[in-house]
Amino acid sequence: MKYLSVCSGIEAASVAWHDLGWSPVGFSEIEPFPISVLKHHFPNVPNYGDLNEQASWPIEAGSADIVVGGTPCQSFSTAGHRAGLADQRGRVMLSYLELVGRIRPRWVVWENVPGVLSSAEGRDFGSLIHSLAHMGYWTNWRVLDAQWFGVPQRRRRVFVVASLGDNRASQVLFERESCTGDPDSGRAAWEANRRTPADCAATVSSKWAKGSGGPAGDECQNMTVYRKSRRAQSAHDNETWVPATVSNTLNQFDVGERDTHGVVHDLGVRRLTPRECERLQGFPDDWTLVPHRGKQAADGPRYKAIGNSMAVPVMRWIGKRIQELDKRLSV
Repeated sequence: MKYLSVCSGIEAASVAWHDLGWSPVGFSEIEPFPISVLKHHFPNVPNYGDLNEQASWPIEAGSADIVVGGTPCQSFSTAGHRAGLADQRGRVMLSYLELVGRIRPRWVVWENVPGVLSSAEGRDFGSLIHSLAHMGYWTNWRVLDAQWFGVPQRRRRVFVVASLGDNRASQVLFERESCTGDPDSGRAAWEANRRTPADCAATVSSKWAKGSGGPAGDECQNMTVYRKSRRAQSAHDNETWVPATVSNTLNQFDVGERDTHGVVHDLGVRRLTPRECERLQGFPDDWTLVPHRGKQAADGPRYKAIGNSMAVPVMRWIGKRIQELDKRLSV
């Protein structure tokens, strides 16, 4: 399976899909630090740059089986001004759709914040679905939270999966049992596959115990993660924190500027390290510790790039579902 990844960032899709045997035919990224990450890990994969310039890219119809990407979310987020498609960043979604129309992949995977569902009273998201349908795609969407996929982070995102020509996509995002009208069987299927916050915390602790640079063994039992139960509304406002096993959603504002993700360890409070943030997104340790502008990357751009990325385990789940469905239907 070949895929074209746009708004690539630090490439959660490639990390998630590597073990499936899938390969990228190209990336699209314009931010300097993520470009350094891509060059370091994927030196032979072309970066076509600005998605808005996709009409000039040297790619042909049928060159990729999947087009995947999460276009900028700032204009759709409930934390912003919600200009939607009136914002230049929001209109990148339209360039994404134009690219899909050119490539005509068998599958489309798109990700964004839940706020996109209500942007412009639903019209912005409706334009995405209508455009895909007009091109012959059957489209399904679902809000998935990363905390149930193997990482201790609350991260709710809308995932759109579309299949060309038939409704296979519905079998990717939704378990068969959940579509039968029997809520008990659907709930049983989900419970059998989900990971609880305790499972997630155990996974992170086991990584630490393997000597990857963080606290190990019994030390992990002395660590307490705190999450915000109330966000500050201004720089002078107070925030409410509570002990938790699952972190708040990572983003560049919280981790890079306000240091509002932290842990209590050995009676001291400290910010999360870039490596710990990588783990909260499901990336390998030090994935973003790469050469950048002639020296080793500083923490600031690492925090920003990690916070802007997708959660690897969610992308892996989607990829596996697509692969299993393709195999089943090809028999």
